[in-house]
Amino acid sequence: MTEKRAQFTTRLGVIATTVGSAVGLGNIWRFPFEAGVHGGGAFLLIDLFFIFIIGVPVVCAEFIIGRHTGLNVRGAFRALAPGKPWGIVGYLGLLASILILSFYSVVAGWTLEYIYQSLTGFGGISSVDGLHDRFDGFATSDWRPLMWTLIFLALNYIVLSRGVQKGIEKMSNIMMPLLFVILVVFCINSLRMPAAGEGLTFLFKPDFSKVTPSVMLGAMGQAFFSLSLGLGCLITYSSYFKKDTPLLKTAGIMASLDTLVAILAGVIIFPAVFTFGMEPAAGPKLVFEILPSIFMHLPGSMLWSTLFFILLFLASLSSTISMSEITIAYMTDEFGYSRRKATICNTAVAMVLGAVCALSFGALSGWTVCGLTVFNLFDYLSSNILLPVGGMIISIFVGWVLDKSIVRRELIGKDSGVRPWMVTVVVACLRYVAPACIGLVFIYGLGIF
Repeated sequence: MTEKRAQFTTRLGVIATTVGSAVGLGNIWRFPFEAGVHGGGAFLLIDLFFIFIIGVPVVCAEFIIGRHTGLNVRGAFRALAPGKPWGIVGYLGLLASILILSFYSVVAGWTLEYIYQSLTGFGGISSVDGLHDRFDGFATSDWRPLMWTLIFLALNYIVLSRGVQKGIEKMSNIMMPLLFVILVVFCINSLRMPAAGEGLTFLFKPDFSKVTPSVMLGAMGQAFFSLSLGLGCLITYSSYFKKDTPLLKTAGIMASLDTLVAILAGVIIFPAVFTFGMEPAAGPKLVFEILPSIFMHLPGSMLWSTLFFILLFLASLSSTISMSEITIAYMTDEFGYSRRKATICNTAVAMVLGAVCALSFGALSGWTVCGLTVFNLFDYLSSNILLPVGGMIISIFVGWVLDKSIVRRELIGKDSGVRPWMVTVVVACLRYVAPACIGLVFIYGLGIF
């Protein structure tokens, strides 16, 4: 670490950037789908349990590694365990970040298309079937998905090229409060709908008769993936923390706000779904087909639809910024690249792979590996293999290998309010609970059971 390494300047900046790294389409899209599939309230309670028994300890583990070394994800492991194979997690994180950035930017590009579609009233189409055909025609075309993917990555580049403080921190300080304001506005509107009570009952009233092993594993997976664990972005971001940043408190706030976004998304979606007689477990169709149909039947449909897709865009951009920073920090630390050069390289690779992913629904749909298109292959490799393996290695490394004095010193810090017993609980979770739970999610994701 050099003395010139950038640091986040404010407490708000630390919270906004770390929450922004976690908040994404998984909160606003995946959580309502998972809750809908797994029965609502019971799933929410189980998800909350795993967020704090797995999520917070693993977030702390990444924070400890990043803040202590002040290095990128690869350099951090090399510094802490020189000559040992633990550094492989750095390469897994780098690979995962590029794969996720590539296919995630395609979906983020769809949000830009749907901002445009919302402003033009979807051509007067309001039925679910009509919107399904419209989305299908858009996604399987060539130039429009490609154009929006490249535009989104260009916007991503503009933020990143301005640096840690003037780019990432400043933009996060604007985007995260704006995202919460839009969420609250939508919640107020949803709570005024005729079937709001039904939707809230579904989301918040647990029906434990619906709890099965599949629900438990689904909740574990949601807790793990919603916080972007195992990727290395939290190691990278925490390398910009000041030494007086309270790590355990920051991890708790981050997990709480990330979960709050998911719950607010449920409060928005389920009252609308029940009011209009839609299916809670509609999956990806919910965002691009069913919700636009609902918006078209509301007073001020253009406003609501446009605001919703702006919300998705903000959530997407905050996530892709953090994923990009993993590679940028690696290139600046390891190869001495200027930030501008590293950002250009990262964006160029993402544009090439993102273009292939964007076209994998159309012109390149015939390019398959084991029956998966490039888009689906990147998604499968990162979500089901790279992230769980990375998260498990990080948990085991901090729980069993890293010097315990480092763990205690980083977590307790100066006047952080952390007691020694809290450190013991975190370490116990990292040693036993997190690896076991992540291992189950990994096996489940591979379809072994």
